[in-house]
Amino acid sequence: MDEDEVAAVTTPEQFKALGHPMRHRLLFALGQGQATISQLAAALGSNKGNISHHLKVLAAAGLVRPAGTRHVRGGTEQYYQRASRGLSYDDAATTEVAFRALAAEIAVAEPDPFLVLRTLRLTPEHASQLTATLRDLAHQAEDAGDQPRYGLLLGLYQPAQPPPPDPAPSA
Repeated sequence: MDEDEVAAVTTPEQFKALGHPMRHRLLFALGQGQATISQLAAALGSNKGNISHHLKVLAAAGLVRPAGTRHVRGGTEQYYQRASRGLSYDDAATTEVAFRALAAEIAVAEPDPFLVLRTLRLTPEHASQLTATLRDLAHQAEDAGDQPRYGLLLGLYQPAQPPPPDPAPSA
């Protein structure tokens, strides 16, 4: 996979790998660039054994890959990187786990994050236009070198509609 593309999650191994919030957090962290197990453990407040285990699962699923090494006192550290810029999937369980991982990231964000949830009434044409605009905005969001990184969450969805009420019984 090319690190500039968005990869479709299709295999059972990929869905299984994305079934744990720590693995999503690792993918978020690797979105900032290559990192070693030690660097990831420090950034995510976990131990190296836990990070190593989750990286192995992600690597076996083809979601991360080795990205070189560096020599340190008494050994060599392996760098890892994401295998693609992003992932696409339409699996509800994977989406739920991803949102739990995202909630953990937002909970520790500095300064306080800006979040808004609105309900809109749109025609199908307006929904299509808004989706296209959001897609364009996501693609335009480029890294600006050494500037601080920000997370960007964009979405438009149509909530499930409740069933119509039962007719009132006649007396």
